[in-house]
Amino acid sequence: MFTPITLEQSRALPFWRRPVTLLFLMAIAMPVAFNTWSALLNNFVIEVASFDGADIGVLHTLREIPGFLAFLVIFLIIFMREQVLGLLSLALLGAATAVTAWFPTLQGILVITVLSSIGFHYFETVAQSLQLQWLSKERAPQMLGWLVATGSAATLVVYGVIVVLWEPLNLSYNAVYMAAGGFTVLVALFCLFAIPQFDGPTPQNKKMVLRRRYWLYYALQFMAGARRQIFVVFAGFMMVERFGFEVHHLTSLYLINLLVNMVAAPMLGRFVSRFGERRTLIFEYAGLATVFALYGGIYWFGWGVMLAAALYVVDHILFALALALKTYFQKIADPADIAPTAAVAFTINHIAAVFLPVLLGLLWVASPAMVFALAALMALVSLMLSLMIPRHPEPGNETIFARLKAPTLAQ
Repeated sequence: MFTPITLEQSRALPFWRRPVTLLFLMAIAMPVAFNTWSALLNNFVIEVASFDGADIGVLHTLREIPGFLAFLVIFLIIFMREQVLGLLSLALLGAATAVTAWFPTLQGILVITVLSSIGFHYFETVAQSLQLQWLSKERAPQMLGWLVATGSAATLVVYGVIVVLWEPLNLSYNAVYMAAGGFTVLVALFCLFAIPQFDGPTPQNKKMVLRRRYWLYYALQFMAGARRQIFVVFAGFMMVERFGFEVHHLTSLYLINLLVNMVAAPMLGRFVSRFGERRTLIFEYAGLATVFALYGGIYWFGWGVMLAAALYVVDHILFALALALKTYFQKIADPADIAPTAAVAFTINHIAAVFLPVLLGLLWVASPAMVFALAALMALVSLMLSLMIPRHPEPGNETIFARLKAPTLAQ
């Protein structure tokens, strides 16, 4: 049962035991736990533990430390197969989510959040690596879009239950966290024992990999991590703090996002295939700069809740275009570098995440508008970097400057 088989051999397996099925099952299980945790988080910490902006900043700073340490995956896969590590991490995420409401204090919430974060970040690191190893360059953009849509559909069911039943059944935080986390644990265990382990087409380097020719990918990852923190930490917090959203209100907004993503994500995959990573990322970052500037306008000019809700939805659509960053790396990478670089990229992505939330939490107390203005500037920096992506990236043509010198793939 645990003897690895090749991707070629896997074609003879029943569909439910193939690599693509495993990718889709993981795409379903992770967001059920993580997005349920996220949907209830702001209300839970404010109502149960009386968090303010500084507290939420500390929580998210601690939550991102395991992401900063994602490079340790490189050393773990020396002793453990990537697929096994990913599924064990998924089970940890589910278990930590399930017991979140058991610790309704600042200290308890911080500890359980770190545990769930270890599961989430290590799973995401491995999942990205497996996707890029198992999917061909031609199929990757569309398949990544379908994986996003599948995760959205699974989360839609969960959020629909919260919206419809939260008030009528007087649901508790504990019941919802237990149901979502327990589901994720069960799916992870099923995948671990019922689906074979697969060998990718290229053995992966099991050591730290930092190459000069990947510098633009590293820079874009760093900016994406810094910019994402502002949205993840403060956009939902704003809806609760400024507009008084309750659990079912905020979850209704998430439902809209999910419905839009289910339709848009496959289309965005085709968009990347047709227009390429350069144009896609230019469009994403220009759009995000505009959205964050308008977020700031909500505080500067007193704009209303409908605009805030609309921006929240547009924000999610634009972030889905980040799949173009994955396919950009897939096109320029040495196939043996995918696993170690996925781990290194996650660490780079989380460098700013370790200190930004707590610092911006303090800035939020003084001026929420300035937090969003800073995010707009970050998006503009990302836009400038995206202009350096060539129209047809490949090894030796990683940036628009690469053609000015002879390619040196070993750098």
